[in-house]
Amino acid sequence: MGRAFEYRKARKLKRWGNMSRTFTKIGKEITIAVKSGGPDPSSNSRLRALMANAKAANMPKDTVERAIKKATDKDASDYKEVVFEGYGPFGIAILVETATDNNTRTVANVRSYFNKFGGNLGTSGSLSFLFEHKCVFHVKPKEGMSMDDFELELIDYGVDELETDEDGITLYGAFEDNAGIQKYLEDNGYEIISSEFVRIPNDVKDVTPEQRETIEKLLEKFEDDDDVQNVFHNMREDDTDEAE
Repeated sequence: MGRAFEYRKARKLKRWGNMSRTFTKIGKEITIAVKSGGPDPSSNSRLRALMANAKAANMPKDTVERAIKKATDKDASDYKEVVFEGYGPFGIAILVETATDNNTRTVANVRSYFNKFGGNLGTSGSLSFLFEHKCVFHVKPKEGMSMDDFELELIDYGVDELETDEDGITLYGAFEDNAGIQKYLEDNGYEIISSEFVRIPNDVKDVTPEQRETIEKLLEKFEDDDDVQNVFHNMREDDTDEAE
């Protein structure tokens, strides 16, 4: 199995762990998508993808519709997506994706979390080379489809890894190939269960159990911040985290 698949497996149980945070996260992403591409999902591919994500996360349909309507209000919060990069304790690289309506507050909070645990906030772009920015699609297979033909076709659209499991088909491609892959899947009648963007470390670092405990406390501080959407790191996942 490929590196991307193993990374996904390790994070699988964490992805939708907190329903209220998940709804808040998707709601912010919907606001950003509507403000940039409009409220009509038929002409806004990012909004279509987020509506699928909302369904996969069991977000009520009326909650999604309210989020879209609210985003069209001229007084709605205007969220800006900002990525912070830094080193946590023991040299672990951390990328923090945020969606914020107050960058001053968010910068101060993120810096304070790094400092509290003996890390430091770096400059933009200083650590991004340590991670691959990927788009991920979770797709429902069609009856009678040929996986070999499907994989060969998708290579031309930028998919560089494909895996199947009991949940369906998972496709990985470069971040910049997201739109083309989504269009191919939609044009050819494949049901997209959900999609996301991830940052997969090019290499992972081993830590001791004691070091892991400290790093995970820092990661939890980031996760608990309302401005934070995603946190990625290059610490090797614990074997117990990879259990199904």
